[in-house]
Amino acid sequence: MHRAESAPSWISDRTRVLITIASIAFLSSADNSVVSAAAPSVAAEMGLGTAGTQAITVAYLLPFAGLMMAAGSVVDRHGERAMLRLGIFGFTVGTIVAGTARGFELLLAGRVVQGLAAAILVPATLSLVRTRLAPDDRPKAAATWTIALASALALGPALGGAVTAAVHWSWVFWGFLPFLGFSWLVVPRQGPRSTAAGTDVVSTTLAATAMLAVTGALLVLADTPEWTAPLAATAALALVGFRMRDRRSRNPVLPAVLLGNPVFRSALVIQTLWGLGVTGVTVVTPLVHQRWLGLDPATASLPLVAVALALVGTAPVVPRVLARYGPTRTVGGGMLIVAIGLVLVAAVNGSTEVLPRLPGLVLIGFGSAFTVPLTTTALDVVDDSMAGVASGILSAAREFAGALGVAVTTALIGAVADGPALATGYTRTLLAAAALQVVAVLLSPRLTPYLSPRHKSNQRSAPAAGKRDGDRAPVR
Repeated sequence: MHRAESAPSWISDRTRVLITIASIAFLSSADNSVVSAAAPSVAAEMGLGTAGTQAITVAYLLPFAGLMMAAGSVVDRHGERAMLRLGIFGFTVGTIVAGTARGFELLLAGRVVQGLAAAILVPATLSLVRTRLAPDDRPKAAATWTIALASALALGPALGGAVTAAVHWSWVFWGFLPFLGFSWLVVPRQGPRSTAAGTDVVSTTLAATAMLAVTGALLVLADTPEWTAPLAATAALALVGFRMRDRRSRNPVLPAVLLGNPVFRSALVIQTLWGLGVTGVTVVTPLVHQRWLGLDPATASLPLVAVALALVGTAPVVPRVLARYGPTRTVGGGMLIVAIGLVLVAAVNGSTEVLPRLPGLVLIGFGSAFTVPLTTTALDVVDDSMAGVASGILSAAREFAGALGVAVTTALIGAVADGPALATGYTRTLLAAAALQVVAVLLSPRLTPYLSPRHKSNQRSAPAAGKRDGDRAPVR
């Protein structure tokens, strides 16, 4: 155990923790939503095809997911303050590289660095909730995290589109620099460090290689299909190697005790299905609105605000619905509503007007709010000693599902750049995403062990339930 190091006292450490939680949650989510809205303008300037356009998003999500699996134990060994400073520095470097880029390769390099930095920042921030706050403050921290994520989701597309239309797409990166500087100043003091077990570097590398290769195989299918088979073979070999190594590892990336738990496994799969379907659709929607509906960058992203506002407006009632109906009906009902919303958007996709799309988009946001209990449901059946590892797996799966969803969407749309063919590909994507949500609905009954007699008795006490949810601070 190391002594806490001193830090300027112009602001209390508790306030520093809460501000850091809000700033990192907003930063890690807004970077993706803002840049996704600007991606079509980047593609137009650089002459990118569909795969290249979506690679701008995937270049952030894949490193985020790959490093996240190992970052938790690194944070435990070196402490949150050091890792937060490292992550902010790395994110700043990636932001400057991306902002100055006028070529595709340099832009992707900046996005990769941003993703790697985010993979350090998020587990370090979530660790603060459990190690640096009193139990009574943890619900407030969880609420702060959720509100910041929702705000980034709501504001990101509109900000990215507006900045791109008013100035230049590079300013979506430059705008983060003052925010990063402020985050550096308010990083909390150094807390205790643990003697956590090390990470299996070989397993982590093989897992990251498999994720990168399978996503790449789907991305290049439309523009350069000759690379699909080699990338798919690389993914298969890396996956086999990972499974063989991880089973023998003293520090496995995917502990058998977690994957063997039916509730945790089901929550993980359902969350992945949601990310595969919804993330891919939302990332490609601004591109479709610009090239099919003929909207400018700012207007093209505005319909996504309806998704975010529906999610934010519904989130406060989710705990009451969960307490009354349990996770199976809460999550399953939410996924069914998402599926209906996706089908409604697909049904009107032949129209070149925005208004007919809004009811379906609102339903997507409304239903997505009811997937929020997935993380707490999964962590509630995990031993406290495994909570950090379990949280890392859930977070990594969420980011990888988003990257894979973007790649699948790109493959379904094909190499078309605009016109009716683009609209047809988008309709295929919407219907495929709806089918994935239906599969998730069918899996939701497997969440029922969460309502064991012990949990039922705990739910009768609202303060106790609130405290338990606060202790499971990581949010989906």
